[in-house]
Amino acid sequence: MALNLLSPAEVKALSFLDSTKSTRFPKLCPGGITLHRKDCRVPLRRRVHCSLQQPPPAWPGRAIPEQDLCNWNVPKPISIIGSTGSIGTQTLDIVAENPDKFRIVGLAAGSNVTLLADQVKRFKPQIVAIRNESLIGELKEALADVEEMPEIIPGEQGVIEVARHPDAVTVVTGIVGCAGLQPTVAAIEAGKHIALANKETLIAGGPFILPLAHKHNIKILPADSEHSAIFQCIQGLPDGALRRIILTASGGAFRLAG
Repeated sequence: MALNLLSPAEVKALSFLDSTKSTRFPKLCPGGITLHRKDCRVPLRRRVHCSLQQPPPAWPGRAIPEQDLCNWNVPKPISIIGSTGSIGTQTLDIVAENPDKFRIVGLAAGSNVTLLADQVKRFKPQIVAIRNESLIGELKEALADVEEMPEIIPGEQGVIEVARHPDAVTVVTGIVGCAGLQPTVAAIEAGKHIALANKETLIAGGPFILPLAHKHNIKILPADSEHSAIFQCIQGLPDGALRRIILTASGGAFRLAG
């Protein structure tokens, strides 16, 4: 059974089905005694109506992605910051399973040359960055047999160039820690939507990042663990429908708590 949340207008329209409204019609008992049922109606804002119908995909006008985010006619070009990490490899798995929906424009990694080289050979990005500048020679050697050599840029500047490459529409920021702050800023200033898996970016730079994203009309979408799950759960809910969020478990410092 699906829980179907009705709008206040729909609830009002269906109010004739509410048996509690029978207080208008006093019950006449033998002997001429008139009984009035106690008014126990629940306030409108607290009512939840259940239905066997499938719930709507979204509340009308709410939580509906912008037009440019829903265009699947051509593969969406994306860049990945932190491609050899957990988020990066999972993102590439999704890209591999959906080649008609996504294509890779740029990849940036820290120091895992072997895995990065394999990713480049498989997904054929236009630009590649490795943060550890001393490994640039090793990466080029590993890619010596590639037919179309991508542009390879070392260091922090290389990561920034991947983030703001003109062909990318969305940038997945999976790099760990505050190192993801500068590439995220560069991507936003270049007009890229952000799939954010780096929570430190908002923790450390939220007061700067959020106004910047608003200024450039950029969407920041959660792409990892709890915050992504919460984001997906609240799609379609109207304003005021959610009172609080309870996380029953977490990783990090709590993983050994018993």
